[in-house]
Amino acid sequence: MTKKNICGIQQIGIGYKNIAESWKWYIKYFGMDVPVFEDTAEAKLMTKYTGGQVFNRHAILAMNMQGGGGFELWQFKNREPQNPKEAIKMGDLGIQIVKIKSPDVQKVYDFYTKENLNLLSPLMKSPEGKLHFYVADPYQNIFEIIESKNWFNLKKQLTGGVAGVVIGVSDINQSLKLYKDILGYDDIIYDISSIFEDFSGLPDGNTVFRRVLLRHSQAKSGGFSKLLGSTEIELIERKDKQGVKIYKDRFWGDTGFIHICFDVIGMQSLKAECAAAGFNFTVDSCDSFDMGKAAGHFSYIEDPDATLIEFVETHKVPIIKKLGLFLSLKNRNPHQNLPDWMVKLLALNRVKCS
Repeated sequence: MTKKNICGIQQIGIGYKNIAESWKWYIKYFGMDVPVFEDTAEAKLMTKYTGGQVFNRHAILAMNMQGGGGFELWQFKNREPQNPKEAIKMGDLGIQIVKIKSPDVQKVYDFYTKENLNLLSPLMKSPEGKLHFYVADPYQNIFEIIESKNWFNLKKQLTGGVAGVVIGVSDINQSLKLYKDILGYDDIIYDISSIFEDFSGLPDGNTVFRRVLLRHSQAKSGGFSKLLGSTEIELIERKDKQGVKIYKDRFWGDTGFIHICFDVIGMQSLKAECAAAGFNFTVDSCDSFDMGKAAGHFSYIEDPDATLIEFVETHKVPIIKKLGLFLSLKNRNPHQNLPDWMVKLLALNRVKCS
């Protein structure tokens, strides 16, 4: 079996009621203007998380080619997506915040202020001492803009793509068995319990949290790792009471942050390691799935609080769709980065925000 390799965060799945409207917003404010695929089909393998029913869905994987992970935008086609029954609070269980990287956080803050976006904090320093701030999109999803010097092809856009997530958990020590030991986020940047000033503007953020920021100690390699870049996972545990599950009584694909997806190599090795640690695959495409013009092998596990983690081993991606030009990854050295020029060809599919 090919040795397991976590290449980076490929995308964050986000559910919407109007996928076209939301994508326009993300193109304008996060530069997510390169669609890797767009597809409408039945989600037949996800019935474990959709009440035993098969639903049609529209999906778009959009990337920012400066670097970072993408957004996998989702919308049910034959079901009305459901919002949470109660407002999500800090410390609830699941993906709470998506981190977006920027070469100049001050410029992003000034631009968002001028655009009258829903800023949830002033520009301030994180517990690590780096500039950051929080902003909500029109659909109540929260994003954190963070400093980064890690770029694939830095141009003029104010932000890159996904650089990490904040995940609410009930027991950080239990969660570390997955995020640190299996996913390899082995560098603990900080582990602090306090009332945090930067959380004060977030929903129910004025209480004591334990926050643990994790990164990979070694640079990632293989496939699209240079494009995806370095990433971080921040685990937060509320100390006054246990949060509720963000997707309680809702389906995968309903509104909000559905899952975090990792680009991986060596799916069978990863499956064995996850099973040995008690994180069995709950969904497994087993071979190659097709999504639009892209193809690969995907699977899901749950973290200790049932937050969904997706793994994708990419086999094929479209480079120039109109010409039928594809990039096959099946027979390449799994631990060698794709040439920059080859990855940059994805930008030929760039769309403009109308």
